[in-house]
Amino acid sequence: MSPPPDLRNWRREIATAGFSRLIERARPGVRAGGGRGQPTVLVEVIVLALAFLLFTRLHAAVAKDFASATANALALQSLERGLNMDIERTANEWLTEHPALIQPSVYYYRLYYVVLAGVLLWVLFRHADVYTKVRRTLLAMIALVLPVYWALPMSPPRFALPGVVDIIAEHDILGSHSAAGAQNYTAMPSMHVGWSAWCAYAVWSALRACHPRAALLAWVFPLGMVADVLITGNHYVLDIVGSAVLLGVSIAAASVWGRLADRRREGPPSANQVR
Repeated sequence: MSPPPDLRNWRREIATAGFSRLIERARPGVRAGGGRGQPTVLVEVIVLALAFLLFTRLHAAVAKDFASATANALALQSLERGLNMDIERTANEWLTEHPALIQPSVYYYRLYYVVLAGVLLWVLFRHADVYTKVRRTLLAMIALVLPVYWALPMSPPRFALPGVVDIIAEHDILGSHSAAGAQNYTAMPSMHVGWSAWCAYAVWSALRACHPRAALLAWVFPLGMVADVLITGNHYVLDIVGSAVLLGVSIAAASVWGRLADRRREGPPSANQVR
């Protein structure tokens, strides 16, 4: 016995509403009023994948000049000594004296990309209201850091500081050839700290209104990365300062980008508005 027409219509409406909610989640930028102001998830994934692929290729191609990178590293070390900030060798020695912490430090250094991808997806699907802003910040970081690497090659402490143990090369979970083969001198700024700080910024942006304490806890992740890159001999203190500057400038650039995008979307004022 088939259900009455009213019941069939009711079921159809429920199914349609459920499908609409699924589409709504798949379009993080769809506005409450029904406007389609943002690309679909597929477009977002493609854009981000291409951006990271471009970054990886260009990053591998820049900062190959060993002489310039060493000279810049020596100048940076001299500046840090004058500021009493040259703690890299001491930090590295501390890790070598605590061998139980070496492998966790290597995992922390290598697997932060998992956190980066997870934060991107979490914001994309669960906090679409801030996704566009933090995605623009991420792309701005990629665009801004590459010219710095090209103009200011920098040898990391593991290459330029006598006595610093190359922890990653000796204990790399990807194999010793991985760290040894990466001969691009791009210590300034530290993008391990930069990407980690972006993760904290994205989580903070998403949670600060509804869960302010949890939003502040997100900053523990980049603080841990700061300690990690110092004790493993991969970055100087001023590299970390450079990462903070990069994030701040990228946030400002993303804000300008957003205002320009809003103006373009709104179009020129009408004749009535001009009057």
